[in-house]
Amino acid sequence: MSSPQPRIGVLRFPGACDDRDALWALAALDADAVFVWHTETDLTGLDAIVLPGGFSYGDYLRCGAISRFAPVMTEVVTWAGRGMPVLGICNGFQILCESHLLPGALIRNDHRRFICRDQRLRIENNRTPWTSSYAEGAEVTIVIKNGEGGFVADRGTLDRIEGEGQVVARYLHDNPNGSLRDIAGITNERGNVVGLMPHPEHAVEALTGAGTDGLGFFTSLVEQTFA
Repeated sequence: MSSPQPRIGVLRFPGACDDRDALWALAALDADAVFVWHTETDLTGLDAIVLPGGFSYGDYLRCGAISRFAPVMTEVVTWAGRGMPVLGICNGFQILCESHLLPGALIRNDHRRFICRDQRLRIENNRTPWTSSYAEGAEVTIVIKNGEGGFVADRGTLDRIEGEGQVVARYLHDNPNGSLRDIAGITNERGNVVGLMPHPEHAVEALTGAGTDGLGFFTSLVEQTFA
C-alpha cells in the first residue's frame, strides 16, 4: 500500500553523479525520496524507483553494463514486472536497456564527442506514470549531456515500438547523438518503465539551467499516479 506521500527510491551506483539532483527534484515536490545503495536486495516499502544519470562504475565496458549486475537490479527487474514505476535517466536508461527492461541499446554518439546542451524535445506519449503531466505533443527544453546517447535497435523493434506508442520523447530540430528516428526516450509495453536520455532533474528550477520543463516527469508521478 502506498504511503500518503509516495516513497521513491533513487539508486546510488559507484561513479554516478546525478543522484543528488534527482533526489532534490523529488524532495522539492514533497515526495518521500530516499537513496537506495546498489547492494540493496529489498525494495519493499518503495512506490517507485529512479535510476539517475552519471557514470556508474566509470562507464567501463559499455555504459550500464556493470551496473546491470548490481544486486539491486535483480529487485528492480522483479518489481518492474509487478508494475512499479521505474524511470531511468541517461546512464539509468542505459542500465534499463542492459537489464532488458527496455528494448534497444545506447551507443557512442555518431559525432564521437560528448555533448552538453539544452535540447528541444517533443513528448510523444503522455500515458505513462512519468509523463502524464504533459500534453501529448508538448514541446519542452531539457538538458542533455552524454557521450553514448545514440538509441539503436533493429528495424523490426523500431517499427514495433513506434506502432505501439512506446516512444516517449523525440528530439526536435537537431538530433544530438544520432539516435535512430530521433528517439530520446521510450517506455516498455506495460508503460511503467521509462528510459530518457535527457536530464529532467536539471530542468526543474527557474533560477538555473534550462528552466522548469523537466518538472513534469516528477509531478506526473507525485501528483497524479499517487493522488
